[in-house]
Amino acid sequence: MKTAESRVARKNDPDGTKENIIAVATEEFVNSGFSGARVDQIAERTKTSKRMIYYYFGSKEGMYLAVLERAYQKIRSLETRLKLGDLSPEDAMRTLIGSTFDHDDANPDFIQLVSIENIHRAEHLKNTDVLQKANSGIIAILSAILERGYRDGAFRRRIDPIDLHQMISALCFFRVSNRHTFGAIFSRDLMEGTLKARHRLIISDMVLSYLKSGG
Repeated sequence: MKTAESRVARKNDPDGTKENIIAVATEEFVNSGFSGARVDQIAERTKTSKRMIYYYFGSKEGMYLAVLERAYQKIRSLETRLKLGDLSPEDAMRTLIGSTFDHDDANPDFIQLVSIENIHRAEHLKNTDVLQKANSGIIAILSAILERGYRDGAFRRRIDPIDLHQMISALCFFRVSNRHTFGAIFSRDLMEGTLKARHRLIISDMVLSYLKSGG
């Protein structure tokens, strides 16, 4: 049954209301995790109600999945706008790696959300196929770059594109996810500009050196 509250929300700005809920929910899940986040708190901060949140998302898990989907779609959308087909295979790979590095560096909330979902053994992601479809795009992009590189001789090492995606993700992800512990152990600020630029170059060089080597 449609409530007066939901009709008013749709008449006023339903898309804006939903976007605001996702933005605030992102902060709550990042700061408190899935278990600790409270729908009441999200409703209060968005000046809506639990009933409206459930109208839009169905449940707390539905809202959490919407947050995860938005976070993954952001980086996947960024990748599709890079126009990598206009670049040489090596430049395309370096550009893609740099884009991944910059995204992770600028979006620690994304790193935190992925870490939280890993704590839950991806039990929420298993309930949706939206992210599987969305993330298949990056594998297609990597496959296309690799095939062009093999054809013109830029790359010699054959590698599964999912393995390559894992390698790139790990190198870019770690420095953000572990910046506090690693920084405390070694007295380094991994967010410092000079160090960040060096790591960005090192990661690209490592991946490209691997692809160019025989094997």
